[in-house]
Amino acid sequence: MIQKQQIQRPQLVLVVDDFEINRDILGMILEDDYEVAYAADGKEALDFMRAHVHDLSIVLLDLIMPVMTGFEVLETVREDELLSAIPIIVLTAEKSAELTALQLGAADFITKPFDVHEVILARVSRIIELSEGRQLISSAETDRLTGLYTRNFFFEYANRLFTYHPERHRDAIVVDVEQFHTINALNGRDFGDKVLRCIGDSIKSCLEHVEGIAARIEDDCFDIYCTAQDDYAKMLACLQEKVNGLSPFVSIHLRMGVMPWHEGVEPIVMFDRARAACNMARGNFQYPLKVFNSNMLDRELLNQRLLNDLQAARNERQLRVVYQPKYDIQCSPPRLASAEALIRWWHPDLGMISPGDFIPLLEGNGLIGVIDAFVWQEAARQVAEWREIYGIDLPVSVNLSRTDVFDPTLVERLMHLIEDNGIDYKSIKLEVTESACTDNAAQMLDVIARLRDAGFQIEMDDFGSGYSSLNMLSDMPIDVLKMDMRFVRNIEHNATDRRLVTLILDIAKYLEVKVIAEGVETEGQLDLLRDGGCDLVQGFYFSRPLPPEEFEELIKRELAIERN
Repeated sequence: MIQKQQIQRPQLVLVVDDFEINRDILGMILEDDYEVAYAADGKEALDFMRAHVHDLSIVLLDLIMPVMTGFEVLETVREDELLSAIPIIVLTAEKSAELTALQLGAADFITKPFDVHEVILARVSRIIELSEGRQLISSAETDRLTGLYTRNFFFEYANRLFTYHPERHRDAIVVDVEQFHTINALNGRDFGDKVLRCIGDSIKSCLEHVEGIAARIEDDCFDIYCTAQDDYAKMLACLQEKVNGLSPFVSIHLRMGVMPWHEGVEPIVMFDRARAACNMARGNFQYPLKVFNSNMLDRELLNQRLLNDLQAARNERQLRVVYQPKYDIQCSPPRLASAEALIRWWHPDLGMISPGDFIPLLEGNGLIGVIDAFVWQEAARQVAEWREIYGIDLPVSVNLSRTDVFDPTLVERLMHLIEDNGIDYKSIKLEVTESACTDNAAQMLDVIARLRDAGFQIEMDDFGSGYSSLNMLSDMPIDVLKMDMRFVRNIEHNATDRRLVTLILDIAKYLEVKVIAEGVETEGQLDLLRDGGCDLVQGFYFSRPLPPEEFEELIKRELAIERN
C-alpha cells in the first residue's frame, strides 16, 4: 500500500523499496526538504507515477524487488512519453547493475547502504534541477503562438523519421499566407497572431487524420511532413475555410507548395522544393496550390551550378572569410576578446550568394567539409598574421560540422593546421552545434575529448535548441556554451525568454564554462546579459561581420585603448 506523508512540500519525491527500513531511512533524509511518498514494489511505483505524473519531481528506485523489479520499471518508463520526463535515481548495492540502469534511462544512482546523508540530498537536488531545466529548455521545441514545432526541432525530427523509417512515403508541404505583413499592418498584430493560431490549430486537426509532424518555420510559413496524400487541394481548402471564418471584413489567402515523396531525397531537399513550389503560387488566388515538378527546376539547376562551381570558387578566391568580433562584457568598457569566422561567396556571374543559399545545399550534399576546411585554413593564417603584425593572439572560432566529426583524420588535420601556422591551439576554437551532439553522442564525445586533449577549446553552438540531454552535457568536455540567438532577440520584452537565458547562464555556472550570446543588437539586451553573468557577446550592437582589413581597425582601436 502506498503511503504519503501529510507534510506539504513544493517538490514530491517517490521512494520505492521493498524493505521498510530503507524507505524509512530515505524518508528521514528527505522529509525536511521534500514531500515524500512511498511504494513497496515496481507496480505500486508505476501506479503512483501515472497518477502524479505532473506533480512528481523525482523517483528513488530500488532495482531488486518482488512483483516488478526496478529494471522493469525503467523499461516501462522509457517507452512512455509522459513518464520518461520524470528523472529516476536507482538504489543499488551492485556495481554491475549501475551501468545497465543508466543505459535504461536512470539519471543517477545512490549506493547502498546509505551513508552520507548530505551526498544523497545533493544528488537528489542536482537531478531535480537538471530535469526542471531540461523541461524549460524543451519548451523551446514548441512555437509558443501556434503549439507547432519550431524549425530546428522539426527538421531534426523529420531527419530521424527519414533515416529510421525510409519505407514510409512522406511528402513535404509548405503553407504560406499571402501578404501577411499587410494583414498585420491593416488589422494589428493581435489579429495577425489570431490568424497564425488558427492555421496552427487547423494543421493540428488535419494531422489527427494523417500521420505527420508540422512546424511554424517563419512568421507566416508552416511546414508539414506527412504520409503521402492523394488530394492536397482538400487540405488547403480546409485550412482556407478556417481562416475565412475569422472575420468577414479581412481577406486572407493561403498558398501551398508540395514536394511529393521521392526515393532517397532528404527532408531538407524536399522542403526546399516544396518552398520553391509555394513561392511559384504567390499571388495566384485562382490556383494557390503548386506541386513541384520538372517545370520547377530552375532552383535545382542553380543548386547544381553552385555545386559544380564550388572547387573553382575555392581556387579562384571567390570564397572569402569575414570575422564578427566577440566582446568581453564583464569589463568596462567591453573589450574585444575574440572573433567568429564566417564564409561569404562572391560569384563572378551570380554576384553575392547568401550563405543561406549555399550552406544548406552543401550540408545536404555532404560537401560542407570543403567549406569548413577553407575557413579553418584562412582563420589560422589570419590569426598568425595578426600576431605577427600587431603582437596579439586573438582567438577565432570556426565551425565543426557533422561531416567533419565522421572524418577519421580530423584531429590530425587540425593539429597540422596549428603547427603549420605556428599558432597556439587555443587560438582556434571549434564550434559544434547542439543538434550535432545528439546525432551520434558517443562518437561526438570521443572526438571532442581527443580535440581537447590536443589543446583545442570547444564551443557548443546554438545551445538551448532543445535536443541535448543535460546528463550528456554534464559529461561533455566543452569550454563554452553559445546561446541560441532566439532567446536573446526577445529578452527585453518576453519573461519566458529571460527565464530561459537565466537558466542557460545557471547551467553554464554549474558546468563551470563560459557563455557567449549571439545576435545582440540593443543596449537593453546587452545590459540584461551582462547583469545575468554572460561573459561574451557578438552581434550588430558592436559590429557586423567584417573583412580582415576592416576588422584590423577594431584591433588598432583596442590596442590604442590599452596603451592609454
